[in-house]
Amino acid sequence: MIGLSVAVGRFVEALFWAILRVGGMVSVAVLGGVATLVVVGLVLRGVWRRR
Repeated sequence: MIGLSVAVGRFVEALFWAILRVGGMVSVAVLGGVATLVVVGLVLRGVWRRR
């Protein structure tokens, strides 16, 4: 019974860390996309003003 409890605990812990890892990767991707859009917007704005 103790072995089963340890196995369930380790499974829950692994699931928790996997969810955090995926969430971290998604947040980094979203922040990178937003930063790219901001840079592109600033560049286009500068090009537009020169005309």
